[in-house]
Amino acid sequence: MKRVAILISGGGSNMIRLVESMTGDHPARPVLIASNDPFAAGLAKAEAMGVPTAAVDHRGFRGDRAAFEAALLGPLLDARPDILCLAGFMRILTPGFVERFQGQMLNIHPSLLPKYPGLHTHARALEAGDAEAGCTVHLVTPVLDDGPVLGQARVPVLAGDTPDALAARVLTAEHRLYPAVLRRFAAGQAGRIDL
Repeated sequence: MKRVAILISGGGSNMIRLVESMTGDHPARPVLIASNDPFAAGLAKAEAMGVPTAAVDHRGFRGDRAAFEAALLGPLLDARPDILCLAGFMRILTPGFVERFQGQMLNIHPSLLPKYPGLHTHARALEAGDAEAGCTVHLVTPVLDDGPVLGQARVPVLAGDTPDALAARVLTAEHRLYPAVLRRFAAGQAGRIDL
């Protein structure tokens, strides 16, 4: 059984879907939900679901990402995860941290990578006149939003879409895609998923 730690920064909607999926014959189980914000709403949700939590407030480490990551590593390593899932974790991780979890860290990004790495993905897709948008689960590498793609889900861009309306539809697709990719990844299955 694979041990999964999930990093969040906010409400944790993707984290909830991942935790809910890890039951029955799923090859993994959640062992820790950690956040860079002790007030992240997702922490209380994780506790209500019976998953251990930890928080390391990044604001106490201004300008020193390495020190923040060293503090975050404490509870993470105590949980002994086989897989680390970033689910709305809004901190850029240093190459040293990423390399420690090389080949074990997944991230979900709200665009069809390699299009629109970084922020404001929905506004950028609308400004470009794209006919479709979507989300990507990928392995994390030291280059932001650049690792090998494990799965993508596509959603149509509709006439009159706003960034918020498009984001809501993409988030629904994220909630389907991330659990499907995690199950496959935890089972050691190769190949990518396209929804």
